Amino acid sequence: MNRLFARGPGRLCDSPLEWRRLSCILVIGAVYVVLGSSVVPASAAQSNVQALSSGSLGSTAPRKTSALTTTQNFPTGSADSSEPSGMAPPVANSLPGYSLTYENDFNGTRLPDGWDAYTGTPGNDPGTQMASTHAVVANGLLQLNAYQDPAYGNEWVTGGVCQCGLAQAYGAYFVRSRVTGPGPTQVELLWPKVGWPPEIDFNESYGGDTSSNATVHYTAANEEDQRSLNVDLTQWHTWGVIWTPQSITYTVDGNVWGTVAVASEIPDQPMTLDLQQQTFCASGWACPSAPESMLVDWVAEYSAAIQYKVTVSPFSSNSPTLSARLKKQIRSLAEKIKSNGYTAVTLLGYSDNLATASEDLAASKERAATVATYLKQQLASLQVTGVIVSAVGNGRASPVSTSSSLPKRASGQRVVALIY
Repeated sequence: MNRLFARGPGRLCDSPLEWRRLSCILVIGAVYVVLGSSVVPASAAQSNVQALSSGSLGSTAPRKTSALTTTQNFPTGSADSSEPSGMAPPVANSLPGYSLTYENDFNGTRLPDGWDAYTGTPGNDPGTQMASTHAVVANGLLQLNAYQDPAYGNEWVTGGVCQCGLAQAYGAYFVRSRVTGPGPTQVELLWPKVGWPPEIDFNESYGGDTSSNATVHYTAANEEDQRSLNVDLTQWHTWGVIWTPQSITYTVDGNVWGTVAVASEIPDQPMTLDLQQQTFCASGWACPSAPESMLVDWVAEYSAAIQYKVTVSPFSSNSPTLSARLKKQIRSLAEKIKSNGYTAVTLLGYSDNLATASEDLAASKERAATVATYLKQQLASLQVTGVIVSAVGNGRASPVSTSSSLPKRASGQRVVALIY
């Protein structure tokens, strides 16, 4: 299966210098195959978070400072000596107010369903060669392996995967990982389903093994909000990102080490979890001197616990206009929110089947925003305050295709309200 990816800085050129040199939206052809080799992981070790600094690169925002929260309030996993990292995935109720929606311990010998591996040379830069054979599931680990590959003229080749089969807006992601040494970069990030930016990198090294960075890329000009953490990346850590309409929170081993709370910086569209290595040997940085691996023991994902769900539909074909029928549904929703004391609403818009994915995303956002505006008006008329209303575009609704069949088109003519 072939898939074309548009890449931004975090996926393929996210260095304070490199992303300025390369065009920040790159293209790669990706071929997915069954994987089958292995590396031997080092033994699990205790966390070693040393110090924290926080700042901003690539923007005019003033440098910020913050302190590591030492109380463990977020999932780290469950102690288990049989696990490569010494920790099993967290239990379902580890994150209050959230429900566990996905978990994978990478047992077996192939990538789990919904995951794909990369192959290609992004931006025609030989320093960033990736191959699906460098992404391996074995010994209870996902192993991304950087080494000089004879199949590529002994170039340094790395591994990368995406959970391309699961995109969602908002949620909490936790990844248990370590690197075997310096050389290639390590990146754990959220990548948009359509277009770029936005992007959320929540654990990214720049080729070293003594610090990590978290960066939000936002606006077409690629503005950034970046935080840095001094930490021994060769030790096992549980990295987390909690993404809500109001904030992005970065965690390591259950402790908060950064928070973004500027509304204009927070993405509002579906994104996927990506895990990858990169080298830039041809550019003179992030180049290994020996084979190195990025090891992932498990991933766990959560969504905010939904109290109530309702669909506002149908819209007219490819239109965001609210009919009298749709307005009645929204008024009923406002009364439901008031009577039950709900405090937050996420509106997920969908589109029919326009010419391109970007057009579908824009149309779905417009539908969600139209419902949000009318819902806020109705809540105000009911004297309901303090309810957070967020609008998210989900683009084209699966399984809608280019078919003009009314049932298929109607499945995209809606806005789904998730009430918390």
